[in-house]
Amino acid sequence: MDAATIQKETYTMKFASVRIVTEDVAALAGFYQCITGVKPVGTEDFVELRTAGAVLAICSRRSVDRDNAGAALARANQSVILEFEVADVDAERERLDTEAIVWVLEPTTQPWGNRSMLFRDPDGNLVNVYAPPTR
Repeated sequence: MDAATIQKETYTMKFASVRIVTEDVAALAGFYQCITGVKPVGTEDFVELRTAGAVLAICSRRSVDRDNAGAALARANQSVILEFEVADVDAERERLDTEAIVWVLEPTTQPWGNRSMLFRDPDGNLVNVYAPPTR
């Protein structure tokens, strides 16, 4: 289906969530609870953190092997960056200072105006915390 056909139809696809596959659901869920302040809800094989913007799901490799034809590997992401919008990046950096975080980029003002910082979660996934420019 080409772009023109899609625009003519009333079809709408809602982006619902991102799911991370991990070997340790509890540890990764705890990390994201600390980062977001949102309590994970679920089981030992699958949890969701229901943030204001979207759902961050975390599941075990065992559940992917069982329920998703083994189609995803834990700790294998090299191309996706999870992004969280905040009001004040520098305040978030200060809040997270006591956490065991692998920092990639300290708070920086990007050429397009966003203030952002970049770090890795315990599985090595990149996380960008940013604030759009104040208008």
